[in-house]
Amino acid sequence: MPIPAMTRLLQSLVHMSRLGKQLVLLLVDSLCLITAVWLAYSIRLGHWFVPNHAQVFLMLAAPILAIPVFVKVGLYRSVIRYVGEQALWTVVKAMFLAGVMWLGLAFMTQMTGVQGVPRTVPLLYGIIGTIFIAGTRFAARWLLSLPLQRRVSGRQVLIYGAGVAGRQLAASLKQGRDMMPIGFLDDDRALHGKDVDGLRVYKPGQMSMLLDRYDVHDVIVTLPSVSNARRREVVLFLEGFPVRVRILPAMADIASGRHLVNMVREVDIGDLLGRDAVAADPLLLQRCIAGKVVMVTGAGGSIGSELCRQIAAIGPASLLLLEASEHGLYQIDRHLRTLTDCPITPCLGSVEDAGLVTRLLSQHRVQTIYHAAAYKHVPLVEGNVMQGVRNNIVGTMVMAQAAFDAGVERFVLISSDKAVRPTNVMGATKRWAELVIQDYAWRAREAKRGQCFCAVRFGNVLGSSGSVIPLFKEQIAHGGPITVTHPEVTRYFMSIHEAVELVIQAGGLANGGEVFLLDMGESVKIIDLARNMIRLAGHSVRDEANPDGDIAIEIVGMRPGEKLYEELLIADSNAEATPYAKIMRAKEPCLSATVLAGLIDRLRQSMAAGDEAAVRSILMAVANSDSPKQQQVVDAA
Repeated sequence: MPIPAMTRLLQSLVHMSRLGKQLVLLLVDSLCLITAVWLAYSIRLGHWFVPNHAQVFLMLAAPILAIPVFVKVGLYRSVIRYVGEQALWTVVKAMFLAGVMWLGLAFMTQMTGVQGVPRTVPLLYGIIGTIFIAGTRFAARWLLSLPLQRRVSGRQVLIYGAGVAGRQLAASLKQGRDMMPIGFLDDDRALHGKDVDGLRVYKPGQMSMLLDRYDVHDVIVTLPSVSNARRREVVLFLEGFPVRVRILPAMADIASGRHLVNMVREVDIGDLLGRDAVAADPLLLQRCIAGKVVMVTGAGGSIGSELCRQIAAIGPASLLLLEASEHGLYQIDRHLRTLTDCPITPCLGSVEDAGLVTRLLSQHRVQTIYHAAAYKHVPLVEGNVMQGVRNNIVGTMVMAQAAFDAGVERFVLISSDKAVRPTNVMGATKRWAELVIQDYAWRAREAKRGQCFCAVRFGNVLGSSGSVIPLFKEQIAHGGPITVTHPEVTRYFMSIHEAVELVIQAGGLANGGEVFLLDMGESVKIIDLARNMIRLAGHSVRDEANPDGDIAIEIVGMRPGEKLYEELLIADSNAEATPYAKIMRAKEPCLSATVLAGLIDRLRQSMAAGDEAAVRSILMAVANSDSPKQQQVVDAA
């Protein structure tokens, strides 16, 4: 039969009604059982057997006795395309029962005087019948899968994890047109070599063999319930193979078992960090937000927009969005209105505008401020010192003064690990912002106004506008090279969602004057990050060991003010644990109000004179000074 004709026949069988398929299978089983009896006689007698009338009766009786047994054990309930090893065991049990019944009938006919049945015939009948019944099912499974295999030629995939999520995903993929699952990888030794829903389960160590045999290009990791550390191990293992790795979301997202194919996402670089999220404390999240008027500055930025999303979900009385970028403000305002019913007020303007900020705080009676507005791209701020100082320092001073005057209950500054012993202008401006907040915390305590000013310091967040990850993704998309400043440069990383959740909780812990530190885990070498991202994108690294690789990594040299590694503490002895995981409290040194006021005056005078060198000098001298003779520690107890 020509291939197109066979394909049409197989497709017609696939699209037959359920009852029609069962009738076809019943007819095939009947023919197989009759043939099994005839072959049993022929093998026993040693020649092609010609039955007499009584023996014809025995042959016809075989399906009459066996079919009810097959129906009872459920052989006609299985979907042939997904039949697995459990069906083989069912066939063995069903044929044993059918064979015993046929043996009883054979002896009954012998007792009535009909020519007897050789003793080995029932045994041969059972063996041959089992082979035929099981063989037809597995052969049908293979034939029915041919149209699908041709349709997705070259897109065979492996599924890592033969659990419930993996099996549901396999069933969904089989119904689609894009990918064909050819097997499972699983760590459970009890499953190795077995079939699950018609797909063989392999050991992870057989990965190379599978790639050669089946031309696999994709692996989907379906381990939604394991820890992030274990998921990281699996992804790192798969990195060593030339495949595109994707991952299934968390179990909470797939509990319904529907639309699994559409929920498969690309492996995020965060999956390689091995960070297990710690459940947030709902009471701590609500302390500064639930039922309160909240303002977020820099609301359109990467950190600010995530703050807005999480705050809106907690249930504030109202939410004010202050953003200098019209486009950024429009995007976050439109997005939030699809998430929450709480009143949202978009405010277009700069944190340097004292009149605007004062009017907003007074008019809306703001109770909590999250100050995320800042210029944070190190090279850009390094080349635009005046603008960086105005936005990051003057803007923070304007916000803090307005909040102090308006009686705002809680002010939380979003700071950076680059504020610790900074070597660049951006980090220095963030350290100055911390000093400003510490000063206002001291003022609030002296005035006994019950206001709380604090800062939260953390490292890079994955996917933020200042992170290297979006840059690396763009460079990979253009075929490289990926640019790395130094082979030994390291950074801390945390997901935006986790960082913001911890920021909100830290704000709820504050008594005033603290600089909170977030546990960033282990630092990551940027060059290793680049290699991982290249591999996860399905490419290979081009270097001396692999000159034919896809994408090269180019070392371009350290940028002005850049550090090899970042720190979170100015003095390690100042950190102390809090009752909440991944949040530490630091009592960092701070300037006295008099000293700070004098330095700010000098900074303003240098800015007014346009003396960038003087501005830079004052910035760096103060930011890098931790002498106890010049500073006092705010007691936040």
